Amino acid sequence: MRTKMKTLAIAAIILPLTITAQAEARDITGRASVIDGDTIEIQGKRIRFDGIDAPEARQQCQDATGKPYRCGRVSAEALDAFLAKSRPTACTVTGTSWDRYVAVCRRADGTDVNRWMVSQGHAIDWPKYSKGRYAGDQAQARSAKRGIWAGKFEWPCIVRGAKCE
Repeated sequence: MRTKMKTLAIAAIILPLTITAQAEARDITGRASVIDGDTIEIQGKRIRFDGIDAPEARQQCQDATGKPYRCGRVSAEALDAFLAKSRPTACTVTGTSWDRYVAVCRRADGTDVNRWMVSQGHAIDWPKYSKGRYAGDQAQARSAKRGIWAGKFEWPCIVRGAKCE
């Protein structure tokens, strides 16, 4: 009986703390600082966009004429300018990856940031995580030759040396 009481007492203390921590982690809202084309920071919390992959900061792509350019920088700069037009940014956390939250984010005007990055050709749909959620946006960006689709590029996961599955 005492063991049961101790267990209930501990659960009564720990459970509310766990629920509070989970609730705080679910939504993160504030002014976003851009780390790269698929990662931002809000209130000291790193957030990676769920279901998409953007060119790495050091990544080189080729434009339509074959001229190399830093597509990772272009992606990050486009994201920064896009977020600056409607603040704050609100992110709904879907999980964690390493030291970051993974989330779907929206600008103050309600625009889905993850989807915008793919639709503008600044990121790609990553089916391994998106389950094809942004495939239509990617197809439109590709056919319109927007962003990285205007020229040639390597998949960001390959540049990082990761599996792209």
